[in-house]
Amino acid sequence: MDKTMDEEDRGIKVYLRIRPSKSSSKYFLRDDLDENMITFKIPKLENLIVNNSRTLYNFKFHGILEQNATQEEVFNKVGKSAVQNILNGFNSTVFTYGQTGSGKTFTITGGPARYADRGIIPRSISTLFAEFQRRKDDLFSCHVSYLEIYNDKGYDLLSDEHSQITNLEEMRKVSILEDEEGGFHFRNLSVHPVTSEEEALNLLFLGDTNRAIGETAMNLTSSRSHCIFVLGLEARAVGSELVTRSKLNLVDLAGSERVHKTNSYGQTLNEAKAINSSLFFLEMVIVALQERDMHGRERTHIPYRNSMMTSVLRDSLGGNCKTLMIATISSETSQTDESISTCSFAQRVALVKNTASVNQELEPLLVIRRLKADIIKLREEIKFLKGESGDDGLITELQRDELNRAIKCYINDRDQRTELNIGSITITKLNEAFRLFKSIAQEMQQSAEGRPIQEDKTYSEESSVVDVEKNITKFQNTQPQRHDEVVDCNKDKDVIHHLRPLGIKPTKSDSSNDHNGFLLHQNQVVGGVNRCPDRAIVEDPAAAFLWFKTRYPGIKAIDENKDLLKEKVFYSYYPYILPIAIRGILLTHRYLCSL
Repeated sequence: MDKTMDEEDRGIKVYLRIRPSKSSSKYFLRDDLDENMITFKIPKLENLIVNNSRTLYNFKFHGILEQNATQEEVFNKVGKSAVQNILNGFNSTVFTYGQTGSGKTFTITGGPARYADRGIIPRSISTLFAEFQRRKDDLFSCHVSYLEIYNDKGYDLLSDEHSQITNLEEMRKVSILEDEEGGFHFRNLSVHPVTSEEEALNLLFLGDTNRAIGETAMNLTSSRSHCIFVLGLEARAVGSELVTRSKLNLVDLAGSERVHKTNSYGQTLNEAKAINSSLFFLEMVIVALQERDMHGRERTHIPYRNSMMTSVLRDSLGGNCKTLMIATISSETSQTDESISTCSFAQRVALVKNTASVNQELEPLLVIRRLKADIIKLREEIKFLKGESGDDGLITELQRDELNRAIKCYINDRDQRTELNIGSITITKLNEAFRLFKSIAQEMQQSAEGRPIQEDKTYSEESSVVDVEKNITKFQNTQPQRHDEVVDCNKDKDVIHHLRPLGIKPTKSDSSNDHNGFLLHQNQVVGGVNRCPDRAIVEDPAAAFLWFKTRYPGIKAIDENKDLLKEKVFYSYYPYILPIAIRGILLTHRYLCSL
């Protein structure tokens, strides 16, 4: 995207729209060779002896909208490019100019009869919010203002005073303030943030109901004021600190009037004077800008301050803006003079050069926020490296919830450069973060495969509690049986009498008849395992233990208990596992000592 305009695009683009009529004039026609040129041929009056008046006029435009042009065609040709300009970061303006009753308000705002009659403003709003939805990599904010200039005084059409004050003169006036850099600011002009197309359209309709209109001989609903609908836009790429600010001015100028045709008097006459005066000052600005651009007169004074309207349009005319103009004319024969005057004004406007550039700057608040976050992160990393993070190996439910929220915000953030902020860095938090990421990844994988999402039983707190309760109940049921077996072992006094520590050799009295003792106890059963008949195995404690272990009917329960001891719920199982473990140890000890 170019940061500034090309030389060819610097000029204001002008379009001509012809209002349809039942009795169209035959004095103008489109050129056969150039479809963007219109020619006026005025017949000479025959009763005059000398007639030196001009009879042929040629006017060239960037586009001509014929009488049968629809509102959609007008927007596609003019309004859509203006919306694209502000999305690209350029200021843009669309204004209509023409005599009263030539269709300016219909072009800008539209008609209430049909949905297809929507004008440039509602269509621009719809297109703008549709682009917001399409451009997922950018963050947008939009605001709306609606200014009315009535008798060269500014009023806020969206002010709450309209519902309380009926006299327009008693309302607060909008004034223009200029800063040190030459920028203009408005006092008493409200700015309304909008988040949807519906909100923006509601503000447009509210402002239209507060506009000043009147009835004249040429127009039953004549606009008696100039109105400027402003769409302000702020855009920022996700993760970027560069903010682009642009605005779209949609201007509906009141039509020039010839008092002898409108039959104005009283208040309507005063309104017509104010309208014609402001349009005259507008033409003075255009002429001065034309002379400056054509003759290179850098010091040429531009009379922006002559009226409030020209002050408001300062950026749009010769400033930092891409401007488009729609000249509206009536196709009736009686309005030929006004039509030629409008086309002549449009030709002068087309010679004005603007210098538009992308309004992009660093957002200080975003920079400060990022630097503060970096400082906090670096401090936490230093604590972690120094071993001062205070990791006690435990994580509370509150910390787990905060970590879960931080991870979800991190995943949902579209900025690829964003970093996960978990607060104080500890090994426990890092492990918990990895566990949460694994759980989310498994859910996404199951969702992508079309399988129902199931809780991870290994890490789910709820499933772990249920499993613990089931296993506790199981061990509570088996614990009495294991206790009885241990008691039975204690009652066997002959066996307990021979229990000796491993590695102690028997005395002579014990081993005097060792061979006979071996044969005597050959069929003895200990713990459900028959005595080993192999003397070599009996004399080797390790081999004897392996013999007993492979044949002991409770070895499976011992292995299961060993696996359970490895789980994190060791302390929950401990009171129930201990009797079983003791029984296994006693039986093993008993068997070895009996050898």
